[in-house]
Amino acid sequence: MKAPYRLIVRNDETLEERASFRLTMMNVYVLLSTVIVLVATLVILLIAYTPVKRYLPGYQGGGNNGREVIALAREVESLEKELRAQQKYTDNVRRMLVGDVQTEKDVQPLNKETKEQDAAKQPKKVDLSEVDRQLRQETELDQLAAVVRQGRSTNFGSTDVPIEQLFFVPPVRGEISAPYQREKSHYGMDILAPKNTAIKATMDGYVFLSDWTLETGNTIGIQHDHNIVSFYKHNSLLLKKAGSFVRAGEAIAIIGNTGTLSSGPHLHFELWKKGKPVDPADYVAF
Repeated sequence: MKAPYRLIVRNDETLEERASFRLTMMNVYVLLSTVIVLVATLVILLIAYTPVKRYLPGYQGGGNNGREVIALAREVESLEKELRAQQKYTDNVRRMLVGDVQTEKDVQPLNKETKEQDAAKQPKKVDLSEVDRQLRQETELDQLAAVVRQGRSTNFGSTDVPIEQLFFVPPVRGEISAPYQREKSHYGMDILAPKNTAIKATMDGYVFLSDWTLETGNTIGIQHDHNIVSFYKHNSLLLKKAGSFVRAGEAIAIIGNTGTLSSGPHLHFELWKKGKPVDPADYVAF
């Protein structure tokens, strides 16, 4: 075992000696044993402290596997919800870019389901008398006037950015039948569109008015950020309630012909900045 040997490395063509090693059988044995022990140690550590052990036949992972599976299932469910929301958002953006008209058929089933869910959660309401209804309507209109005059909102719209730097989604695409005329107290513009066309929110914001008035019919008012308020009047159907938060491009109503000031199906759209009306045509591409 201790007899010395010499391992010589030569060039096979020139027989030139390139290297030589003095070895014994004991040295070779010790070297091989050390390599085997190191490899075995690394394999054991790899199996003990990495997920590789899960792929070994007969391995039992204990109770951690169940918790990990549940956590993964919840994460997958969350990712699926985010994916569905992203798909809806992408589809909405595509509609805005190509001018695809969203009709009542696209939003009515969802609105009906939402109303049924809200009705199931809330207790049955008592019918209001005519006097109570008028008083409630006057109160909401007073609050509306205060918001418009002061150019401010509650918990929203605290920042102020020039209106020229903002992007507005056209609430509906169609022919403009009556432009903005402040001198004639026509503080918005009338837009013609096909029957059952969905009206979209021009910016993110909170719905502070969603009710019927004698002159403007079914009306929605939205308080946006940067002290901006928008109104959507003469609708046939309202899809959002007061207090709801809406995203830009989200359907909020269906075009109609309600109110004494309306003579045909159209949308009367108003845009206010700091309590003063502005011409929507200057900032929105209809």
